[in-house]
Amino acid sequence: MSSTIEGSNSRPRCRDVDVIIGILPTGKENAITDVPGVKVGHRTRIEGDNIRTGVTVILAHDLDHFQNKSPAAIDTMNGFGKLAGSTQVDELGTLETPIALTNTLAVPTAMNALIRYTLERNEGAISVNAVVGETNDGRLNDIRGLHVDENDVRFALQDAKGGPVDEGNVGAGTGTVAFGYKGGVGTSSRKVPPERGGYVVGVLVQSNYGGLLTVNGVPIGAKLDTLRKHYGEKFFQRGGNEVGSCMIVMATDAPLSAFDLKRLAKRAAVSLGRTGSFLSSSSGDYSIAFSTAYTIPHENTGTVQVPPLVHPENASHLFLAATEATEEALLNSLFRAESMAGYRETREALPIDVVLKELGLPSSEGR
Repeated sequence: MSSTIEGSNSRPRCRDVDVIIGILPTGKENAITDVPGVKVGHRTRIEGDNIRTGVTVILAHDLDHFQNKSPAAIDTMNGFGKLAGSTQVDELGTLETPIALTNTLAVPTAMNALIRYTLERNEGAISVNAVVGETNDGRLNDIRGLHVDENDVRFALQDAKGGPVDEGNVGAGTGTVAFGYKGGVGTSSRKVPPERGGYVVGVLVQSNYGGLLTVNGVPIGAKLDTLRKHYGEKFFQRGGNEVGSCMIVMATDAPLSAFDLKRLAKRAAVSLGRTGSFLSSSSGDYSIAFSTAYTIPHENTGTVQVPPLVHPENASHLFLAATEATEEALLNSLFRAESMAGYRETREALPIDVVLKELGLPSSEGR
């Protein structure tokens, strides 16, 4: 069994090679963990020739999530997926467990792990809404082997920390594929101007989707002809429909209602489109957004103490931050992912220097 060692991946993030997305500044780590209190943990499973999978968890704060629920919302861009717990989040506007991301067939396992984790901490609880998202890693991983177990989720929870976040072939991104190349986990953040509150929006993605890769408006995928290379002429004859999905998690310290968090989550579709996705028929594309600015107690005290909320008409800077951070997180998942041989096939890493040449930027060598 192997877990990624922090810092062992020598591939650059897109900003390291002067691929700058948008105009807003990033947070210190350019990661979802730039939102105060947010933590990320991974469990990476790379074993033998067949197992290429894992789990990634996102914690909103250090408190018990069940007793201190976070305002949250979910946007379904294309619903060919399994996002467990989504209907209760839609109904109540709260998140009461950490968020787990994993592979498609491991969703029930991850749910059970989060439920047990929550029950152990909350005597008397008889209902737990575990939120688990997924993408299908069955091309590189023996997904039918059901290799993810509850201990993997526990490991990821124990591993969760702030600061730098491992990207690429780690956790839930271990066996994923995007745009014909190796996909993975990516993250980024943005800060809105001080006169607009100085809030942070951080994003983490699990990329496993298709389309024609576009980087800063340049149609890289069309130039490299990646769809024909990987799928052949039959792909185009049947309409061009690459199987895949994408999970996007947004965190912010801006005090937003669940209604406005839904509006924030919707902006992820803009970023997917900017990277070249057309939300193909068999792609499950979801965005989860939550705020760390306040929590909602589990116990009914009659009232909820909520700080002054951002006025809906002042949310545009947050929307800009969300679209920029999501786009960069998606690109980071590709830039950081390394080539991988797996269960059914081998997927090469994105050829960064080829991309840089198409963008008119110098080679990554020697940087």
